[in-house]
Amino acid sequence: MSPVWWLALLAGLATLPAMWRLLRGPAAADRVVALDLLFALAVAFCLLAALASGRMEFIDIAIGLALTGFVATLAWARLVERRRP
Repeated sequence: MSPVWWLALLAGLATLPAMWRLLRGPAAADRVVALDLLFALAVAFCLLAALASGRMEFIDIAIGLALTGFVATLAWARLVERRRP
């Protein structure tokens, strides 16, 4: 088994606690951190797919996912900042 498959297995195992935290909460901040972690894991999966298949299209998808996750985190932080009294 190649190192790429081991890394994919580890990333897959890391999605389980992230999904648990996303679904269970308890606070909105916990859910956003879990969503940010899932975005990072999706980027890792895309990069691993690029390594495993040799297709560079997956790297473009990884860049798009990273940008989307970053913008979503910024938007959430701005929303929290505005809600403070």
